[in-house]
Amino acid sequence: MAKKAEKKARRVAVIEGCRIPFQRSGTGYYDLMAWSLGQFAVKGLLARTGVSPQDIDQVLMGCVANDIATTNVAREVALGAGLPRTVPAHTCTVACLSANMAFTNGANLIETGNADAVIAGGVETFSDVDIKVTKRYRRFILNMTMYHRPKTFADTLKHLRNMSPLDFLLPERPAVSEYSTGLLMGQTAERLAKRLGISRREQDEYAVMSHQRAFKAIQDGVLEKEIVPVVAPGKDKAIAHDNGPREETTLEKIGKLKGAFDKRYGSVTAANSSFLTDGGSSVLLMSEEKAKELGLTPKAYLRAYAYTGQDLVEELLLGPAFSIPAALKKAGLSLSDIGVFEIHEAFAAQMIANVRCLNSRAFAKEKLGLGREVGEIDYDRLNRYGGSLSLGHPFGATGGRLITTCCNRMIDEGQQFGIVAGCGAGAIGNAIVLEAAQA
Repeated sequence: MAKKAEKKARRVAVIEGCRIPFQRSGTGYYDLMAWSLGQFAVKGLLARTGVSPQDIDQVLMGCVANDIATTNVAREVALGAGLPRTVPAHTCTVACLSANMAFTNGANLIETGNADAVIAGGVETFSDVDIKVTKRYRRFILNMTMYHRPKTFADTLKHLRNMSPLDFLLPERPAVSEYSTGLLMGQTAERLAKRLGISRREQDEYAVMSHQRAFKAIQDGVLEKEIVPVVAPGKDKAIAHDNGPREETTLEKIGKLKGAFDKRYGSVTAANSSFLTDGGSSVLLMSEEKAKELGLTPKAYLRAYAYTGQDLVEELLLGPAFSIPAALKKAGLSLSDIGVFEIHEAFAAQMIANVRCLNSRAFAKEKLGLGREVGEIDYDRLNRYGGSLSLGHPFGATGGRLITTCCNRMIDEGQQFGIVAGCGAGAIGNAIVLEAAQA
């Protein structure tokens, strides 16, 4: 009996990407919900490409701190952006890699023939994040209204006996620690810096470099090609630029800050860590055939991607060091083939650590099972326009920014291959290899 021919995966093209200006939480987008930020990005993407909403098959959005009122925020984004109600949408949550997962999930749909055109990206706001009341207060409300509704005043008193005045007054602080370990990510960054001997000066120098690069990119207008201005309700003028980069960031100034997670001996500070940010991003993916049909010129093609899982204490922030080699192997490339690197900057210590590990023979042998180091990343090719430390880090949206910037840089710099990579809570790593369409 003759074997069926295997169906060849379709080539996934990156047509365009854009984002709204990233704003420090509590500033420009203070009164907006996450879905609203996302719809600005998607509207901008459609306007830039001229693609009809009728041609979009699915919308995928990353988001971490979901508002319970809009749990599938991707659907609200799609509807708000004017896409037909017949277009399905779903939300991805993989911590800081949420938009990366939205992108690769969208690519999978296209490769397998389940979609021809997908919008993928992410949204996040911490200006109005959900705050929980105490667990005992939640139980009290549920018992009083749903599960054990009192029939008499005596029943009500029984519920009240389990409560204290503080249960009614003090909310629970938003959880920012690892559920499995109880450690804050900043504490993990401190452990990593101490274990690898990464000095305070090295971290501060990296942070200053990130801010200087980002500020220069804004001044030179480089980021305008990826940013869609936003006219927010109640604002006198459009928000057109990221407000995270600080021109005045100098070694002298940030060197005065104390450790944020280890007050006495710590080297990880507010200045060399990413900050809470609001923002949205979107990327248009298509099959190569669909792009040709619509007369669109792709910026890049997806070459390969990989996800990895690491130790939650010692390797939480080393996702790129594990996922980049895995993605390169799938792509049939070496690190020296990559001309553009866009890596999420959670902490300066994390960036320095990943660069060191990739160039370490011991790490390659012990952790990756390789006979030699993966290779050295030239800092001149890494995050040339700044990164999460300066531009900001809306958890669910950062991946969309990285992909967009990587594609634009490959074109501007005449590079054939680029890598987008990052680490996420839960010790998840991701790397995406992109190939320039016009190389």
